[in-house]
Amino acid sequence: MTASTTGASPVAASPPPRRRGLVRRLATGTPRVIGLLMVVLVIASLAWGVAGVWIAAGHASAASGVVGTNAPLSFEARQMYQSLSDADVTATSAFLAGPDEPLAARTRYQDDIAQAGTDLSDLRAAASSGPAPGASLSAVATGLPVYTGYVAQAQSNDTLGYPLTGGSFMQVASEQMHLVLLPAARNVYTQVNRTLAARSAQASGLPWIAVAVACSVVLGIALLRVQRWLSRRTRRTVNYGLLGATLALLVATVWLLAAFLGVRGDLTRAEAHDLAPAESLAQASIAVQQARSDEVLNLISRSGATSFRGDFNVARKQAGPGAGSLLTSAADAARGTGAATPIAAAGRDATAWYAVSSRAFSLDLQASYAAETKLVIGSGAGSSAARFDQLEKDLSAAIGSGQAAFTAGTHGGSGALTGAAVAFGAAALLMVIGCTWGLSQRLAEYR
Repeated sequence: MTASTTGASPVAASPPPRRRGLVRRLATGTPRVIGLLMVVLVIASLAWGVAGVWIAAGHASAASGVVGTNAPLSFEARQMYQSLSDADVTATSAFLAGPDEPLAARTRYQDDIAQAGTDLSDLRAAASSGPAPGASLSAVATGLPVYTGYVAQAQSNDTLGYPLTGGSFMQVASEQMHLVLLPAARNVYTQVNRTLAARSAQASGLPWIAVAVACSVVLGIALLRVQRWLSRRTRRTVNYGLLGATLALLVATVWLLAAFLGVRGDLTRAEAHDLAPAESLAQASIAVQQARSDEVLNLISRSGATSFRGDFNVARKQAGPGAGSLLTSAADAARGTGAATPIAAAGRDATAWYAVSSRAFSLDLQASYAAETKLVIGSGAGSSAARFDQLEKDLSAAIGSGQAAFTAGTHGGSGALTGAAVAFGAAALLMVIGCTWGLSQRLAEYR
């Protein structure tokens, strides 16, 4: 009895054969699982880093494009339109002054044409490297020499004593400007601004940033679960390699979010308080240029017709000031900014200029052409020309202030996002090192 009992004791203490096989399989399977986890985590870390760098670099490129390329191109497109319009008004006014064309007027006309040519060259250069209104730019490039040729013919005939022939050439030149050049230039401005808005939306858009954050969350959960599994399997509380990888992931993700939210806030604020008023002011400047052209063309026609006055009033209502007008919208958006003062001055200038222009149209209806000519193109302080010049100066100052504030407010955005891209790349490498080292230490314990 005793012998059999003591003899059965070792048999009872040994695990069943089936259980011993399971233990051996688990013991040999754990290193395989750790090796597999190491490969998966290394690949996932590299993929996460590549995706994060691509997303951050894309947003940085868009932000840099907004500040360094698209906003300046928008300025040049507006400036080209204004230069063309001012050249036409200046040439027409100088022609009305008679054969003794003022030197200041000739110089201003030449400067306008030169500036339009420079802006056209820059815009065409930009069009060759990306989406841009190529057809409209070609129309301006083709039509500009035609226009200047007509103006030169008008000036030459007027100097030779053929004012009627010169007037015909000047009217044809003005038609070329208003039917071909200005519509094409305005189309360029519209399309460039559309590109600016698209790039800004790309820089501050959420979808890809949300993807980057989601990938970080998934990878972070995976790292934590692997650490928990290792803690249970290997009886090690902390795996410093995986812990370092997790911290690197967390730092890079927070960096990207902080940089993106900063850029998004800067762009949103700058667009609302700086770019939007500048855009409204640019449109107002185009409208008053059109109104001034209508005023001068009405003087040339000397027909007593009301069509030019009607067009003038349409442009006047669009420009403002007044409810729903461009100047009023710009003033509302620019409250508290550096552009507020010149915008208010532009509103006062516009009101004063409209009053003088109304008197000029009244003189036209009375066939008082000599008085109308003096009022429209005269150099006196109370003339329409002087009032319009002051309005243009204040509009340009307000636009310049808004554009400068926009550039200053968004200048650091691309740098912050570029830093985030570098952080993602560095974090990915640290994660690869951390995962490899941390899991290799556990593998070594099984050898």
